[in-house]
Formats: sequence, C-alpha cells, structure tokens
Amino acid sequence: MSGASANATQLSAHGARVVEAAPVAGAAAPTGRTRPEVPPAVIRRLGRVDYESTWRAMQRFTDERDSATPDEIWFLEHPPVFTLGMNASAAHVLMPGDIPVVHVDRGGQVTYHGPGQLVVYPLIDLRRAALGIRDLVTALERCVIDLAADFGIKAESRRDAPGVYVAGRKLASVGIRVRRGASYHGLALNVNLDLEPFRRINPCGYQGLQMTQLVELGGPDSPARAADALEPHLLRALQLAI
Repeated sequence: MSGASANATQLSAHGARVVEAAPVAGAAAPTGRTRPEVPPAVIRRLGRVDYESTWRAMQRFTDERDSATPDEIWFLEHPPVFTLGMNASAAHVLMPGDIPVVHVDRGGQVTYHGPGQLVVYPLIDLRRAALGIRDLVTALERCVIDLAADFGIKAESRRDAPGVYVAGRKLASVGIRVRRGASYHGLALNVNLDLEPFRRINPCGYQGLQMTQLVELGGPDSPARAADALEPHLLRALQLAI
C-alpha cells in the first residue's frame, strides 16, 4: 500500500465504504484527448469528519501519490465551518459567531459547510486522466445537474460563477486546488441543512446570494441518499464506471 493510500485508509477507518471503480478503457476525455489506462479508482464514504484534519489528509494524499496511485473520491459531511479560499476577502465573512473560520488553499471566496450538506472531494491525477481544471469543474457541475434532473429539478451552471443554481439560488458550490498535477477540495451540495449560516457571509463573495437545497426542491433528504444518487452521475462525468 502506498503512503497516500495508507493515509486515506487511516482517515476512513470508521464507517467508510470502499468501492473500486474501473476506468473506461480508451475513453475520450472531455477535451477530446484519449485517456491512458489508469488504475481503478476508490470511492470512500467517510461520514461526518472534522474539516481541518480532512483537508490535511487530502494534502498528504496529493503530496505522496505517484503515477500508480489510484484516484479516490471521498463522500462526507463536515461539522459547521466557514472556509476562505486563497485569495478570499475576509470582508465577506460578516458575522461568523461561534462557527470557526478556516483559511484554506482552494480557489474561490468564502463558503459554509455543515451537517446535512454532502461534500465530495475528487482526488484525481488530472494529467493521467487527461482532464483540465475546467473539465473537472464542468464534470462536478454536470453531475449535480443530472442528479437534480432525476427529481424533476431544473438546475444550471453559470460560466461567470462556478457552481449549480436553481432559479437563481445556489444549490452547490465548487472549489478546486491542483498541486503536482492532481486535484483536491471539490464540491459542496446542499441537501438538508440549516441554511442560516449562509446569511452570516457573502456566499462565494456575492452579496445577497440566496441558497437552496435538495430537500426543499423535492430531492433526497439526507447526504447518504444524495451520495447514492450522485455517485453514478459523478462516475459518468469523470468517465469512470463501476
């Protein structure tokens, strides 16, 4: 087992579900390039885990992985936390109160994570997968749009503001970091959570941006059910198949 895999296994020791996803051999990447053969990806269900320790585990995984390390996708929730991207303005944190604020190394401005929100971290060797950063962002947005469509929800992405929206309200946020040609951080999908903390910030740097969630729109009512519904769409968008 590589050092990267060992770290991920240690993080996921409690309640993780690991599933191998085989790559689609010779499939064309979204950019039209032919993707090389890659080792099977691993999907982990981590439950509710601390934000900072998970972030550090993603960094370690990325720093220690090599060309033979399988990609991993982590499904999880976090306790309440605000996170600020590398170039984010602290002015967008209006009144955090008792919720901690963590400065992190992803792109984007400020967002909120909390119980009832599904967080998805795709740890992908982008060079090996022949994916660009925009390809990855588009894949994450597309899988949420396709999930919403399963429940009769019309969702869309916006080129000027990454994420997924329903009738102008934000359903999912995307923030990525690429290091050594590999991605970490990822997607936050609002499922069934208290949206009040979003009023303590300018979400993603947009004053007055309203949020929405799947349970209010007729979608899944728990992160676990949302993960079950999202997983096949995500694997398809990333051109992986179980």
